[in-house]
Order: sequence, then C-alpha cells, then structure tokens
Amino acid sequence: MTLRQPPLAGRHSEATLTDFGGWEMPVEFDSIRTEHAAVRESAGKFDVSHMGQVTVSGPDALELTQRLTTNDVSALDPGDAQYAAIIDAEGVMLDDTVVYRLGDSEYLYIPNAGHDVEMTDRWTDHRDEWDLTATVTNRTEEYAMIALQGPESEALLDPETAVDLDSLGRFEVAEGTVAGTESLVARTGYTGEVGFEILCPWDEAEAVWSALDCQPCGLGARDTLRLEMGFLLSGQDFHPSENPRTPYEADIGWTVALDTGFVGRDALAEQAETGPEEKLVGLELLERGVPRHGYAVTDADGEALGQVTSGTMSPTLGVPVALAYVPSEYGDPDTPVQVVIRGEPKEARTRATPFTDR
Repeated sequence: MTLRQPPLAGRHSEATLTDFGGWEMPVEFDSIRTEHAAVRESAGKFDVSHMGQVTVSGPDALELTQRLTTNDVSALDPGDAQYAAIIDAEGVMLDDTVVYRLGDSEYLYIPNAGHDVEMTDRWTDHRDEWDLTATVTNRTEEYAMIALQGPESEALLDPETAVDLDSLGRFEVAEGTVAGTESLVARTGYTGEVGFEILCPWDEAEAVWSALDCQPCGLGARDTLRLEMGFLLSGQDFHPSENPRTPYEADIGWTVALDTGFVGRDALAEQAETGPEEKLVGLELLERGVPRHGYAVTDADGEALGQVTSGTMSPTLGVPVALAYVPSEYGDPDTPVQVVIRGEPKEARTRATPFTDR
C-alpha cells in the first residue's frame, strides 16, 4: 500500500520515518529525549498534517455535528473549540476529536490519522438519513497542520503572525497570517504545554514551518509528551473492535453532554447512572522495567485485572508510567497492582493523571 505523504515530506529527509494511520510520518529528527525536553523546556514544532480536517457548513451544520459528537456544540461561539468523542449507538468510541466553530454556520472537526474518509462518510450518511442541509467537505489534503508547543512557543510565534496571541484563550481559534500565509491559529495541543496548532494551505506549509525557529519533533516525542498527560491515543487506548470503550470508561466522561440528542446518548445515560465496570487509570511502576502496550495488569495475588494500553519511561519524571483499564474498584490513586513484564510481575501503583504537573 502506498503511504500518504504530508505536505512537509520534503523536510523529513533527515528523520526516521514510520507508517502512522496510512501516512509516512517522522518518528524522530534527533532523538525522542532531545525533542521531548525541547517541548517541556523551550519549544518544539511537529508536522501533524496526518490529522484529518473536515468542515461542515450550512443551515443544519450545528444540528448535524451536535448529533454526531458527545459534547455540547451549541455552547460554542465563533472562535471557540471543544474536545469531544464520536461514538456509535452502543456508546462505543469510534474516535475522539476537537470541534472548532469558525463562523455562524461553519464548523471544523479534526479526526485522527487515517479516519478522515470514514468520518466524512459518517457525517454525509447521517446528513442524508436525517434529511439535513449541510455541506461536508474533507479538507485533509488541502490543509497542512503544524503544532508549535512549549513554554517559549508564544514568544516564537508572536513576531510571525498577525493574530493577537495575548487575546487568544485556551481552546480558541482565530484567522490571521503566519509567515505571510493565511492561516487558522488555535491555542490547542497534545502535549500539556502552552502551545498552538496552525492550519495553513497545503502548498504554503514550508513557509510556516521555516518561520518557526525551534526543534523539529516527531511522533515519538509526541507520544511520550501526551502519555505524561494521560491523553488518549485513538486506536491504542481505545479501538471500536479491538478495545471497545465508552467515554466514561476512557475517563473523559466530562466530554459527555447528556442533555443533547447525540447518537449513543441513551447507552451512555445508562452507564452514567450505574457507573462503568472498568475505567482507565494511570500506573506508575515501582521497579525497573517499562510497561508496554498489551502487558498484563494483575492484583497482588496475580489475578488478572486488565492490560496496559500505553506505557513508556517518562523522560520528565524518570519513572515508568502507563495507562490501563482496570475494574473500577481499583481506580483510586495509590492502589497496589502489578504489571507482568516478560513473565515477571513488577510492583506498581495506580496514579491520577496527568503524571506531570503542567
């Protein structure tokens, strides 16, 4: 299968590359540790053009997007954004997304890598089924998306943009030029740091990338950064067939607005009343070893509790951390558990996320 190429592929020649969601993307330019530290201490830039970009416009754009995401889209003013889940009728997460309200009747949502066609079809099929008037357009190969993250990101971006960054609040988006290129600038990100995500025309991505004078970063550092924050990775921390989870199980129940009529609402209302049987928790290993995806989690007697979904050696903390689904009664912080690494049980404890205080 031919991998999709991002608009900045020409700037990735010195990076280690991998297949991610059907795209050829950089894993690291220098080293994961170097890139991770740059974002935590100064600033780093990521090519995240593999994320989908789908616009919805027209008289029924709000109703359509409201009925297909779990959060309250009607609460957004133009220039606002929100995090939400996309679920099926049984409440199982198909994807997670950020929804931006760009204008009175125009929205942009961001599916995860490789989900843009699927989610465009989902919006289009439901629009037709519900006889709504809305235009749904997959713009994934029209836009580039660059994430600038870290405590120095605002100082780096400010001289390059016409957007008033001081007035741009968290989860807000504004139109304006970046390096002379008409762009959308959002105060959003996937690292836990101060930062921005910039959407610009595909063919002008190199001008924006070159204007941001900081460490280029790949998906390796993006993963360690998001894991330190306990942020979900679609397809790994949840998957509709291999690891079907609801927002309540995945510990993002705060994205669920039960007073809106979204697909899957009734299933989630029932779980909200009874509570999920399992939930996603943070784990900290208390012995040497690195908890990896798929490793078993047990109680102190070796009885199976669940599996690690994501794990790494935290570059910031210097300790092994992970995410795992366990029975809800094991969800309180500091509950002792074990992670089985190469057949050997290692002592661990549950932890509230984020692991780092950013």
